[in-house]
Amino acid sequence: MSFFDEDDEPRTRVRPRRPAGGGAAPPDRRTVLIRQAVLFGGFLVIAILLIFVVHSCQQSAKENALKDYNREVASIVRESDTQVGRPFFELMRDPGSESAADLETTINGYRGQAEQQYEQAKRLDVPDEMVGAQRSFLITMEERRDGLAAIASRVRSALSDDPEAAGQAIGQIAGAMQLFLVSDVIHETRTYPFIRDALADAEVGGQTIQKSQFFPGAQWLDEGTVADALGQQAAGGTVDGGEPAPGLHGHGIDSVAVGDLTLQPDAPNRIPVTATEFLVTFTNQGENDEANVQVVLRIEGAGQPIRVVRTVDSVPQGTTAEATLALDEPPPIDQPVTIRVEVRPVPGEEMTDNNIAQYDAVFTQQ
Repeated sequence: MSFFDEDDEPRTRVRPRRPAGGGAAPPDRRTVLIRQAVLFGGFLVIAILLIFVVHSCQQSAKENALKDYNREVASIVRESDTQVGRPFFELMRDPGSESAADLETTINGYRGQAEQQYEQAKRLDVPDEMVGAQRSFLITMEERRDGLAAIASRVRSALSDDPEAAGQAIGQIAGAMQLFLVSDVIHETRTYPFIRDALADAEVGGQTIQKSQFFPGAQWLDEGTVADALGQQAAGGTVDGGEPAPGLHGHGIDSVAVGDLTLQPDAPNRIPVTATEFLVTFTNQGENDEANVQVVLRIEGAGQPIRVVRTVDSVPQGTTAEATLALDEPPPIDQPVTIRVEVRPVPGEEMTDNNIAQYDAVFTQQ
């Protein structure tokens, strides 16, 4: 074979060798950037979702904490009002035949319950938004506990036969009643608004905030009311707080009116239920000026007895005085009751036949 013959033979094409892996060509830069952006976007979405979930959980936990606090405060307040305040004042209105020792023991029992409620309030889990409410709430519960403790420690002296010791103790009990009034005022003006505002700021709706009325009425701040409830006589009509002044002492009831109706002792009296203020007119029939004269109104015969006491500061000899006694709770409707009005005897008074007036009556809707 010649040199030229070899040159005419077909040549073999040598193709480039592929990588050993046999895969596709690497992606270009633009594709890589797109993939990175998609991956970063996915991570970003996941992070946002996680943040949203965590925030939602935190917000839900915050709302639940606020709701739980409000619910627990409401429970303690209801128990304080219904299991301590209400039965305590029912006992004070009608201590019955309980001895001084039994009365002290019973009131101490209510004090123990109030102490437990105070301790329960101290253990509450308090959200930051409710710190102000908690401070006020603890004061409310503390005042109730301390008021009951003060009254329990003085009730024996108030029931003693020593007029001076009894009078001093009765005054101290009336003073201790102010703690109950303060507790209601603090709850109404501090605890309640703090809870309400915290719930509103957190946009937590649908919650009931418990109101409170432990103290039934301002008449219990009067020593005469306390003395009458305990069957004792408040001081009045004496010389320098000692023996009654010489001469006759005493009062007589002239009339009892309610609204436009003057009550009649020998006939049934129909009283509109809207008429709740009784006007008692009486005269000092003695020979001395009298001070701190108690007038007592009782309505009995249906439902819980109602008792109202007012004290007239002074009644000069021979003059007529008036005492207005407003009912602090609604009377029974369409049920026969007995209305009993008494001007309590003053020291030195011997004739008491005309100190009491009694009437049969019915409170009606019309």
